[in-house]
This record gives sequence, structure tokens and C-alpha cells, in this order.
Amino acid sequence: MSIRQRMLAFAAGFLTLMSLQVQANEPLEISDETFRCLSEMTPVAGFFVDNLLGNVEETVAVAASETGGKYPVGSVIQLVPGEVMVKHPEGTSPATNDWEFFELSVSADKSHIAKRGFEDVVNRFGGNCLDCHLLAEPQWDLVCGTGRGCAPLPLTRPMLTAIQKTDPRCTDVPALSDEEKQALGVLQRMLGNN
Repeated sequence: MSIRQRMLAFAAGFLTLMSLQVQANEPLEISDETFRCLSEMTPVAGFFVDNLLGNVEETVAVAASETGGKYPVGSVIQLVPGEVMVKHPEGTSPATNDWEFFELSVSADKSHIAKRGFEDVVNRFGGNCLDCHLLAEPQWDLVCGTGRGCAPLPLTRPMLTAIQKTDPRCTDVPALSDEEKQALGVLQRMLGNN
């Protein structure tokens, strides 16, 4: 590679980095159209990640880390179709490590933001999102998972994968295993949806 080519490559990388830093300091524009099918996101450790600013690689790196880390601005975390966390620029909400919580109503047509906020979002089961996520050990940046300090969810792994696979926004829906079908039936009975 010639000196000119190396300088051009360096300049391109520098401009990309500067662009991400500028974007990371600007407020995020979030609407119903922001959220998409789980299978269009990147699966990591049983949940799904994306990044609204295009910085998916760094978001995945933090999510996959065995020692934790701070998620970059624009990170999107989803375990199930109806609940989402989005990382805002530093200083947006110190009490939540700059995470905003969302409850979505999802259908084959779209996602609709039913609730959103930093400290006061209560999910459809009556739990305050922040109260649960505050239990995560500091190195996990308020992102829960097995062995991270958060209270366990009252769902089995087959229940979770069945919920994830049946995201109504997805057009290419994977088949449910017999175990997932059975788990989904148990879950529907628990919720009174016979």
C-alpha cells in the first residue's frame, strides 16, 4: 500500500470515527418506526442487539463480553418483542446510565410505542423496568442476564425462545420445536389466554 493510500485510509477511518462521535452527542430520534423484527437484529447471549447510529460491532462486543463494559450510544437491547432499552448520549439520564426503557405493542404491521421513559416505565406485568435493571452488577451497564445480579425472570428458556420466534413483525418465522410449542401453551395458560 502506498503512502497516499495509507493516508486516504487513515483519513476515511478518522472521519468515520468523528462522525460517530458527533452522532453520539446528539439526541436520538426515536419513533414507532425505530423498532424492528428481532430476527433482523444480532442475537447475543439470549437477547438481541442493534445500534441506531450504525455502531453494531461495538454494541455486540460489549454484549458478548464476559467481563461487561459500557454500551455505546445508540445501542438497542431486546429480550422479547414488547420491551426495549435504548442507550442515549451521556448525561441524558444519569439515574439510568442513559438508558431509556420502552414498552411496545407489536403487530404484523408495525411496532407502536405504548410507554417510554427513563425512571418510570412500568411493564405490562406491573414491574418498573429500572427497578429490575438497577440490580445488575455495575460492570453490566444495567443490562440483565443470567448471573449478573438481576432477579431471574419467571420464564423458562423454551418460553423465551418461543416468544422471540413468534415476533409478529417478522415475516420469516422459524419453526417452533415441540418443547417451545409446549412452553408457549403453558405461558398462554399462565396469562389466561387459553
